[in-house]
Amino acid sequence: MFGEKVIELLKEADRNRETIDQFNDEKIRQIIEEMHVLFKMNMDDANATTENRSLWTTVQVRHSALERNKRCLLAYLYNRMDKIKTLRWEFGSVLPPDVRELLADSEYEWFSKYSTNLAKYMRSLGEDIGYSGIDLTENLRPPKSLYIEVLCVTDYGKLELEDGDVVMLKKNSRHFLPTSECQTLIRQGQAEVRHIPAVTFPPCLRRIGCASRASRIRSVA
Repeated sequence: MFGEKVIELLKEADRNRETIDQFNDEKIRQIIEEMHVLFKMNMDDANATTENRSLWTTVQVRHSALERNKRCLLAYLYNRMDKIKTLRWEFGSVLPPDVRELLADSEYEWFSKYSTNLAKYMRSLGEDIGYSGIDLTENLRPPKSLYIEVLCVTDYGKLELEDGDVVMLKKNSRHFLPTSECQTLIRQGQAEVRHIPAVTFPPCLRRIGCASRASRIRSVA
């Protein structure tokens, strides 16, 4: 029956609303072939010289099925495009290999162009007040702590922090770093969160924090 394949495609996408599935190239090819068949049948019947009114009803039904297939295909592609946008904000400009293979070549090309346009826009932010740009993809949610402990899962190499310090990230090494500096590494799978302290202070303020707590304890006593 016409329209069944496109409904299966939409149900497949609806099962995993939060993640993106493998691009179903074979199913889409079958749907497009079905649309070509419907169009050809309608053209043949429309060119036939007949007064049979039931024939025109059949043509209208086929045309409705063809339009429905088109709308459902566009909905499927738009839904994937929306999820691909989210991938850029979650993983940055470099997708993990297991995510990259889920996209069709045309989808990855669109992702690259979207990533370039987003980066260009972020670099333009703050130019009028002397800033060199703002990374809008950082800290999409308020961090629970200013510093976190991370475990490197790859030999990433040197990481230059905002204060100018350089940290060598080697596989299986642990580091206590600013949360804002680690988000991209975590999203890309380069590092994993090992510990989030309930209350943390920058290294230079830890002694001051301990001293102030001790003074408060003495004053209470």
